[in-house]
Amino acid sequence: MPRPKKPANPFRYFNSSPEIIRLAVMMYVRFPLSLRNVEDLLFERGIDVCHETVRLWWNRFGPLFAADIRRQRVSRMKGFRHWQWHLDEVFVKINGEAHYLWRAVDQEGEILESYVTKKRDKKAALRFLKKALKRHGQAEKIVTDGRRTYPAAMRDLGILDRREMGRWKNNRVENGHLPFRRKERVMQRFRRMKSLQKFASLHANVHNHFNSQRHLVDRRTYKTARSAALAEWQNLVA
Repeated sequence: MPRPKKPANPFRYFNSSPEIIRLAVMMYVRFPLSLRNVEDLLFERGIDVCHETVRLWWNRFGPLFAADIRRQRVSRMKGFRHWQWHLDEVFVKINGEAHYLWRAVDQEGEILESYVTKKRDKKAALRFLKKALKRHGQAEKIVTDGRRTYPAAMRDLGILDRREMGRWKNNRVENGHLPFRRKERVMQRFRRMKSLQKFASLHANVHNHFNSQRHLVDRRTYKTARSAALAEWQNLVA
């Protein structure tokens, strides 16, 4: 019987250590820093790399880290059914043209799904909802704003009875856009729809990983959760 192949080490062709690569990717994706800001911060720690190297690292390893985080979180939450989802979309300019970033956020502020489309019609809403439901299962309640695209798409999926709408009910997802907006300004917008989708998904997973709800817990609990998140990050794709 043939032995199962050991997965190849993704860092094998790089001279820098995995710890440095993980640190650079975390700093660039998690915080509103430019590539040159990350280069300068690493240099202060005695790590001399070019900002283009940081760009290569986040493009190469960012999706691997995000997929590892998402796989662990989805498996842990798969049997959970008492979810309340909040759906919303914001416009993002790509080469001066408006595109739309759809987001699904749960009641605790976890970003479940990010999806980029050129239009904001029923067809786009249907694709977004199908993607979210396929990955995360059913939700008990789905809160939306007053756009007609949501009830039209939810009617086709047979989940219109789970929809809720209210003036202040969707603040959870509205606030969830703020970290991405801060990062967007630093990155000086996007140039391709594919790169926007890639970074939005990566940013959402990293944000979820380090989101410890510090405003809801005491200092000691927050420090424990922060240390656990950092230890998990250092073991990604190990």
